[in-house]
Amino acid sequence: MSIAASAPALTSATALAAPKVLLHDHLDGGVRPATIIELAAANGYASLPPGDADTLARWFRDSADSGSLPRYLETFDHTLAVMQTRDELFRVASECAQDLAADGVVYAESRYAPEQHLRAGLTLEGVVEAVNAGFRDGEERAAADGRPIRVTALLTAMRHAANATEIARLAIRYRDEGVSGFDIAGAEAGYPPTRHLDAFEYLRRENAHFTIHAGEAFGLPSIWEAIQWCGADRLGHGVRIVDDITIDGAPFAEWLEGAKSNPAALVEVELDRVRLGRLAAYVRDMRIPLEMCPSSNLQTSAALSISLHPITLLKRLRFRVTLNTDNRLMSGTTMSREASLLAEAAGWDLGDLRWVTINAMKSAFIPFDERLAIIDDIIKPGYTAVGVDGSPPAPAPSA
Repeated sequence: MSIAASAPALTSATALAAPKVLLHDHLDGGVRPATIIELAAANGYASLPPGDADTLARWFRDSADSGSLPRYLETFDHTLAVMQTRDELFRVASECAQDLAADGVVYAESRYAPEQHLRAGLTLEGVVEAVNAGFRDGEERAAADGRPIRVTALLTAMRHAANATEIARLAIRYRDEGVSGFDIAGAEAGYPPTRHLDAFEYLRRENAHFTIHAGEAFGLPSIWEAIQWCGADRLGHGVRIVDDITIDGAPFAEWLEGAKSNPAALVEVELDRVRLGRLAAYVRDMRIPLEMCPSSNLQTSAALSISLHPITLLKRLRFRVTLNTDNRLMSGTTMSREASLLAEAAGWDLGDLRWVTINAMKSAFIPFDERLAIIDDIIKPGYTAVGVDGSPPAPAPSA
């Protein structure tokens, strides 16, 4: 069921043509396979799987689909190996901006962990400056091709390390030079966000924005700590918020197990049968954005299928859901592909894509007037051009 009534169908062509906003995309998870091969040859990295760019792309996707965590993590060993010098980072960042623009993304926040790019002697500052310069180059090239885009950076600290405050200070140092916020990533279980409270308290004192990976591999405690202890502006993934939702009195996972033979279960369930727990209601009431990544969530077993991904139910319940790619290389995906998959499997149309796009732009970590200008001057006219004029949203559901 569409957020906007009677919106046009969402096809691969209209998904590509429509303006999109991307909030959750890892720079080291979106490198072009051909670039990996070229940079590895140039810097002497000899551990790549053999084959051409197409073969390497399949290897990355197969590894991410394998169900083996060690094999999945190995994929990042290969991308990080070719992101250690200024020239390598500049090229990868520039190509990221160009690739997103070619996919119809008009605003993106690309995240990376500066501490993972120091092997060749760069300083943390040198890493940030190389990536920022690459994004500016990519923006210029995209604009010259008639596909303008704005890309800002999120600096990520790793949950298992002890550098969060240092990375937070780095984000503040460069926040007027293309860095829009801060993030923490890595294994959730055993590494709660509260380990990094000093960093979050510092960011709040500096009136800065940050998101936290939470509610993907670990459940409600991860989400609760990210919001109530750490003060996160957004939740990276947040898909496990459904653990605080019941349908017909049954926990969501239990209900879904009984309904999983019906691919349309989340589209057809009547919303008056749905109840929100206190945490889920708080997340919805406070309009806390959820950075949802359907294809990636399938690979990490955080969702059963695209048709039964919680994003569709959460959209119907009017949570502030946003659509994202996470790791484009590992998932073999783009924003247009994510939208097309939801159209095919869960009945999304262009009105739904417009709604999550505006949700994302409202939730971006740039100033309000700049967000509003992109919504009014780029996103809304872009959807009008593909046949969506912004029908009033459906009435708020009872839940």
